[in-house]
Amino acid sequence: MKFGHFDDVNKEYVITSPRTPLPWINYLGCEDFFSLKSNTCGGYSFYKDAKLLRLTRYRYNNVPLDSNGLYYFIKDGDTVWNPGWMPTKTELDDYKCRHGLGYSVFEGKKNGISAVLTDFVPMGTACEVNKLTLTNESDEKKDFTLFSYVEFCLWNAMDDMTNFQRNFSTGEVEIHGSTIYHKTEYRERRNHYAIFSVNTDIDGFDTDRDSFLGAYGENRAPEVVMTGKAKNSVASGWAPVGSHQINISLAPGESRDLVFVLGYVENKKDEKWEGLNKVNRKPAEAMLTKFDTTEKADQALADLKAYWNGLLSHFTVSSSEEKLDRMVNIWHQYQCMVTFNMSRSASYFESGIGRGMGFRDSCQDLLGFVHLIPDRARQRILDIASTQFEDGSAYHQYQPLTKKGNADIGSGFNDDPLWLIAGTAAYIKETGDYSILDEITPYDNDASKATDFMEHLRRSFNYTVNHLGPHGLPLIGRADWNDCLNLNCFSEEPGESFQTFGPSEGPNAESVFIAGMFVKYGKDYAAICRHRGLEEEAKEAEKQIEKMEQTVLDAGWDGEWYLRAYDHYKHKVGSKECEEGKIFIEPQGFCVIAEIGLKDGYCLKAMESVEKHLDTKYGIVLLQPCYTRYHVELGEITSYPGGYKENAGIFCHNNPWISIAETVVGRGNRAWQVYTRTCPAYIEDISEIHRTEPYVYSQMIAGKDAPNFGEAKNSWLTGTAAWTFLDVSQYILGIRPDYDGLVVDPCIPASLDGFSAKRDFRGVTYHITVKNPNGAEKGVASMTVDGTPVEGNMIPFDGSKKEVQVEVVMG
Repeated sequence: MKFGHFDDVNKEYVITSPRTPLPWINYLGCEDFFSLKSNTCGGYSFYKDAKLLRLTRYRYNNVPLDSNGLYYFIKDGDTVWNPGWMPTKTELDDYKCRHGLGYSVFEGKKNGISAVLTDFVPMGTACEVNKLTLTNESDEKKDFTLFSYVEFCLWNAMDDMTNFQRNFSTGEVEIHGSTIYHKTEYRERRNHYAIFSVNTDIDGFDTDRDSFLGAYGENRAPEVVMTGKAKNSVASGWAPVGSHQINISLAPGESRDLVFVLGYVENKKDEKWEGLNKVNRKPAEAMLTKFDTTEKADQALADLKAYWNGLLSHFTVSSSEEKLDRMVNIWHQYQCMVTFNMSRSASYFESGIGRGMGFRDSCQDLLGFVHLIPDRARQRILDIASTQFEDGSAYHQYQPLTKKGNADIGSGFNDDPLWLIAGTAAYIKETGDYSILDEITPYDNDASKATDFMEHLRRSFNYTVNHLGPHGLPLIGRADWNDCLNLNCFSEEPGESFQTFGPSEGPNAESVFIAGMFVKYGKDYAAICRHRGLEEEAKEAEKQIEKMEQTVLDAGWDGEWYLRAYDHYKHKVGSKECEEGKIFIEPQGFCVIAEIGLKDGYCLKAMESVEKHLDTKYGIVLLQPCYTRYHVELGEITSYPGGYKENAGIFCHNNPWISIAETVVGRGNRAWQVYTRTCPAYIEDISEIHRTEPYVYSQMIAGKDAPNFGEAKNSWLTGTAAWTFLDVSQYILGIRPDYDGLVVDPCIPASLDGFSAKRDFRGVTYHITVKNPNGAEKGVASMTVDGTPVEGNMIPFDGSKKEVQVEVVMG
């Protein structure tokens, strides 16, 4: 069942019913100011940091669902309605929401009045712009009243929802003309404020929530709206809001545009006060001048669309597969941009309060983003590295505003250091910029402890070398990629509380997954060393890699698949010897990507085992059989019901690992099958089952052991975005940047007769045509570059060219 459709020409998803299974959201903003916007106008806004600089309130999991946002109420006689349906939920004569790239448009009609709300965050300005076009489509004059409404957050989102004894005495506002200034805590330690303004004279305002809603009132029927008369309330303490009243009169066929601006304003150091406890209005007025006419707002939207069109032009594909083209050219890359900006911090499933930016998460997000804006990727890598410790380990998360490590989460996830090598290698392959290795970069953000960035990579690599367990496999620490696989916990008796081992006792749990990572990204580390002229270091790294490969085959192979791990007591995890959890997805993916045992058939056998034991119609589950009871020695993974999250859920993040692994063994049909089973465009028709947005990936889908098999959760902010784009662009389509040039190595379904692609790479545009006359799944029979045949499938980089024509024949 569908609740809308794709519009590829306008790069939009058009939602035609407000009653989607869950709120279907969009992200507005791609620099410092962000707004999350649902298909019914719910959501919230913040500047840089969703925890510390939250502009508007949002109540997660509220009943009714998604009932706080930036709303416009239209009171037409006794009828009150919203262009986006919520929160009045008045039945509309027509409804449509169009989520585009960085903007959303809400179209509602009721009783002859049409309202079109165009919502976006412009480039270069810390605000959200709402252009509301009201049209009288009836044959009679229409007199009605418009009320805007937004509820301000008191900046620190966690404190806002917990410290009521203080916060209910701090709310402060100022009203100047049509602009409401939310200045709570401006007098204290902050030198910023929020504004909510409209480009016309107003007929009233409200800034006190209780006055606007009424005693025991609610968003669905605010007292002010129902009576049709603003109270001109001025918030003092309690909860500040922003609301404008505008009386509208339209002749038949007449339209009127209004431009509202919700903005964040920060004074310069020498511009704090305008008067005693009064905000300095000059920077706000300068901001509002940019959008004080319809023409200026329209131009800002046009500039935003041009920006996105430019970004997405760096990689495009044209094939006989419409859904493939749609995802590669639009939605894959759009989601990669959003996850780069947000990491896992702010969504409808992430509150923006706890997680911040992830060390591992942000490194992986780079893999799908680096080709879009390499300079920002470079800075992100340096920010991430600055949270690293001197021994090569790292804070698992950091806050985006302060760029300081999150001490509450701490460290001990032993895969983290290797992801820094992965992200850096992706950046260097894309750009050829080795100068990043010379950047002086601190440890734990302490400038007195700083080395060149190359040393950070060295310590990342050696952290694994120096932390090996009894079998010679990498120690897992608190966990590896699977945060819920906690193998260094134990209890003496069943049911007793568990404890962790101290340094003198271990911990000894080992990860075969990290071993696969070490081999894969260790090769990149060795290549970087060699490019730096560090030949002996490269050779020593390769010795460690070869040793690890053999260790995996000796101690990490279970006969038909790779083991997952060993716990502290050297018991196998992810083995046919186990009662439950016999086979896990992660080591099958990464050990094959690392080509461990490829020539001897191990990799193919592992892929066959995945297909036999882990496959389902909605994707590949993380493990089988699911855990049916709690295992203290395995940790949080067994706390979930079977089929959910890490306990045999379909973790979309590592499904592309299997698809990539299938390209390693040359099975294009199977790689394609794995890709399409979780790809949004290919599962749009089951939206009533899937429930989350049909245009972006979710973190997980309920597995076959769950009652709600096929239901997705945790949409938008997931490493799935980067990995699926990496999978389809670099391994299925096979257009892959490397240190010395661009590789073209497709692995496609036999039914695909070829494709063409445009790829910008280091300032050169490559026009690539791939032909597959004989239905091959993998293999390059011939390749010509500008009409000249070349050996192999690498296009050597030549920066003197601006355009390059490439033709590849598979076979």
